[in-house]
Amino acid sequence: MGMPLSLSHSKIHPRFLPNNSRLKTTFLNQSLGPVVRIGKKDYLFFSGTSYLGMEADRHYEAVLQDCIRQYGANHGLSRINNVRLKVFDEFEKFFAKNAKAEAAAVMSSGFLAGIAASQWLFPKADSCWAAPDTHPAILPLGLQIDTQANFEIWKKKCLELSEQLSSRKILILGNSVDPLHAAIHEYSWVKEIAKKHAVTLLLDESHAFGVLGKTLFGRYADLQHPQLNLVVSGSLGKGLAMPAGIILGKEEVIEGIKSQSIFIGASPGSPANLQAFLETQDIYKAQSQKIRDFSGIFNQETKDLSTLVGSPKFPVFILKNPNWSKDLERMGFITSSFSYPTADSPTISRIVLSAFHSLWDLMALNEALHYLSSK
Repeated sequence: MGMPLSLSHSKIHPRFLPNNSRLKTTFLNQSLGPVVRIGKKDYLFFSGTSYLGMEADRHYEAVLQDCIRQYGANHGLSRINNVRLKVFDEFEKFFAKNAKAEAAAVMSSGFLAGIAASQWLFPKADSCWAAPDTHPAILPLGLQIDTQANFEIWKKKCLELSEQLSSRKILILGNSVDPLHAAIHEYSWVKEIAKKHAVTLLLDESHAFGVLGKTLFGRYADLQHPQLNLVVSGSLGKGLAMPAGIILGKEEVIEGIKSQSIFIGASPGSPANLQAFLETQDIYKAQSQKIRDFSGIFNQETKDLSTLVGSPKFPVFILKNPNWSKDLERMGFITSSFSYPTADSPTISRIVLSAFHSLWDLMALNEALHYLSSK
C-alpha cells in the first residue's frame, strides 16, 4: 500500500562531513543561554533548537516555577482517569483555536504525537507518498524513503502520478520546514491533487512553532484548504520550550487519534509547562517577534557569504564548509554539528540563532564568518 516517491542524488551535498571528521562531543551541566562554559572558557552558543530562548527569560522562569509549585514536577494522572486535570483540555482548546484548527491532542513528546497521527491515518490510505525529508516520527514502519532526494523533483513526481492514477485516498507526508537544509516547504500544490483524489496531508511542524506562520501556532491556518484533510503534528520542545507534543486537525480525526491505546496508555506531558505557556503569551509573542527580526538581520548581514545557506524567515543557517565549525569553536563560538537522521549518517554543520541572543552576539558571529571567508 505504501508508495514512497523519491529520487536519489549521485553526489553528497557539500555541507555533509565524513563521520571521521566530527567535532568532539561536549557535555554541559547548565541550562542553555547565549553563553555556555566549557572547561574554563566561555563560548557564544549558536546550537540547539531553542529558537525563542524561553529558558533564559527570567520572567518566564518565575511563572514556570509557580506552576511547578501548583502541579508538581510531574503529575501521574492519566488523561482518561475519573479524576483529571483541566489544564490539558484547556491547553488543547487554546492551541487549536489560535492555530485555526478544529481540535488538538497534546502528548508527552513530538515523536509520540507523530507516531499516533501516522498510526491512525496510514491504514486508511490507498497510497502513501512521503517527502524525502519526512520526519521519522510520522513515517510508517517499513516505508522507505531516500533522504538524499530532491524535494522539488519529488513534488513534480507526485503531481504527475496523481494525474495517472484513478481516484483514491492518498496520504502525503512531509516536513513543514526542513531545518537541515534551512528550507521552508510550500504545499499549495497539494490542492491540485485534492481536486481528483481524497488527500490527507500530514506535516511535522516541530521547527515551525513559534517561528513560522502569522502567530506562535505554526502554519496550520495558512496550509488548510476545504478540499484537504490537513493534520499537523510536532514537538513543542523546540521553539515553544515545552516537554510535549501536539496534533492538530479536524474534530473527527483528533477524536480517532485519542481513541488509540498510544494516546490512552501514554503518560501526559508536564502540566506545569502547559499552564506556564497559557499564562505567558505576552513573553512568547515578544520572543517570537525577536527571533523573526534576528533571522532577517543575520540573513541580510551574511548574504554575501557563499559558504552560508539560509533564509530571512528561519533562524537556521547551513555551513557549506563543515570545517568552519571547528574554526568557529577555536574563535569562541559553539555551532551545531551532529549526524542525522542516524548515528551513521554524515555530519551536518549549522548555525542556530535564538531570541536569547543579543544583536551584539549576532554581529560578533557575523564578523567571525567574514574573517573566515577572507582567509
